[in-house]
Amino acid sequence: MTLLMLCSLSVIVYAQTVPSIPADLRATGYDSHVELRWRNPSNPELASYRLYRSVNGAPHERLRSVSPNDTLLLDFVRPIGTNLMLDYRMVGVNALGQESPTPAEVQARTYDMDDAELLTMVQEYTFRYFWDFGHPVSGLARERNTSGDLVTSGGSGFGVMAILVGIERGFITRQQGLQRLLTIVDFLERADRFQGAHSHWLNGITGKVIPFSAQDNGGDIVESAFLLQGLLTVREYFNGDSPDEVVLREKINGIWQGVDWNWYRKQNQNVIFWHWSPNFNFAINLPVRGFNETHIVYILAISAPGNRAVPPSLYRQGWAGGGYTNGSGTYYGYRLDTGPFRGGPLFFSHYSYLGFDPRYLRDEFTNYFIRNRNHTLINRAYCIENPKRFPGYSAVSWGLTASDNPFGYLAHEPTNERDNGTITPTAALSSMPYTPEESMAVLKHFYRDRGTQLWGPMGFYDAFNDAQNWVASSYLAIDQGPIICMIENYRTGLLWEHFMRAPEIQAGVAKIGFVPDSTLVSLPKPLLENISNVRVFPNPASDKLNVEMEQLQTAGVRIELLDATGRLRQVLLDERQLLPGAYRLEFDVQHMTKGLYFLRIRTAEQQETKKIILYR
Repeated sequence: MTLLMLCSLSVIVYAQTVPSIPADLRATGYDSHVELRWRNPSNPELASYRLYRSVNGAPHERLRSVSPNDTLLLDFVRPIGTNLMLDYRMVGVNALGQESPTPAEVQARTYDMDDAELLTMVQEYTFRYFWDFGHPVSGLARERNTSGDLVTSGGSGFGVMAILVGIERGFITRQQGLQRLLTIVDFLERADRFQGAHSHWLNGITGKVIPFSAQDNGGDIVESAFLLQGLLTVREYFNGDSPDEVVLREKINGIWQGVDWNWYRKQNQNVIFWHWSPNFNFAINLPVRGFNETHIVYILAISAPGNRAVPPSLYRQGWAGGGYTNGSGTYYGYRLDTGPFRGGPLFFSHYSYLGFDPRYLRDEFTNYFIRNRNHTLINRAYCIENPKRFPGYSAVSWGLTASDNPFGYLAHEPTNERDNGTITPTAALSSMPYTPEESMAVLKHFYRDRGTQLWGPMGFYDAFNDAQNWVASSYLAIDQGPIICMIENYRTGLLWEHFMRAPEIQAGVAKIGFVPDSTLVSLPKPLLENISNVRVFPNPASDKLNVEMEQLQTAGVRIELLDATGRLRQVLLDERQLLPGAYRLEFDVQHMTKGLYFLRIRTAEQQETKKIILYR
């Protein structure tokens, strides 16, 4: 009788310790990895999970143990092969090592992704930093993945532009993006501001300033400029008549119009100063002048509404007032008109150009697209030369910019003092508009060859240093943002188009003295036979029609305007020989009657037709 009772008790105890399997297990296959996701059931007996994997129908083998708190796992399978069929089984394990009797099962297939699919994958993963990891109260971007409630104003400027990319790429809906952006601007309205400027760091719950350094507890005009660059892009994107879109634009206008750019001139000096604190005044005393990441500060300050704007003369006296061309020269065969020796860290060519489109125009100093492209190629050439003989540098593994490193944080650049063997993925990936072929090769190498170490749940980790056998576990907002945004500018020009559409920016660019520039902005590798990425705007049009396109090989180009019946009405461009490069052409159509037309672009090998509407 006693033995029977003990046996019964034993059965009951065992039944209580059977662990649960993960709920809703699902798997998605990509080029070189599989992502597994699940939900954790409430089961105090669960000690861990075990994952088993079968490759192409082979017997299942135990792959790894997984924490009971995890809900995501990346299985990097490219070392095994490509185009694989993977079958996964996942079981729960209790403290005694006993497995759940029935596993959760799921299948996935990896496949060779083309360049467009790889770019979308990188953008989608990077987007998670700003969407899934966005602060739950403010919606703003955390400084890094360990920042808790500390959010960053400049990184959030990049983040709001990333939300627009997420909408266009279908990662979220337009309504989801709109609601998140309303949360963000509501918070920014209530947050601490200093003569209209936000601080570098904020508490994501309270909106109170978090000091960046001992005397930096006030306004940061540079970080505020990065934020406003993003907000103005958002304002131009959400141009609908719905009540929410109207409110969003009004709130952004209030933030934009509230910044007193003249205050940051420190008693009307001919330069803008980076910081102001109500406690320490201008004690940091750091003037904003280039060439560095701060170009956007002067573009916005001169474009600002009313008496908030600074005089256009500050562009030369302030922005270009000290050491602007000290580093000008030719390095590795590439001409650099402005900036420090060998161009400096690559974020100089990224932060101000997420919204500001450097193509097709120049100021008195340079065409900034050409300047930034050469800056990127110099950075790459230095890494290929690798004068300090660091491991891991090559034609497909390059990029020196500001990031974490094994010793802390540094603005890495191609100089003896600031090259410590650390390569940062954002450097090459955010240069995609300038060096698409070279940057794409880096993306493929980092993902396919080094993905086991470099690829994580929010895309590429911040940096690596092979000399120190070190890979960052960190993600930084100011490094992730340029990746998703500059890839999109390369692909569609989305952010460039909307920021440059702002009337204040158009007026400010004219005040500064930018002029149209037909200087060749060459692309290194043909993607189609002759022409690609054709864009026609405005559409509908009234008096002027612009055609943007990429000429990928030297060829004669003819552009025609046909009426709705297909009859040729006007030759806009007659067999003009165009060298490889990006072009913007403007045509006068004000004499044409209103109606439906077709714009036809022809070369000897290719033809593309766009439907347009003319109105009066």
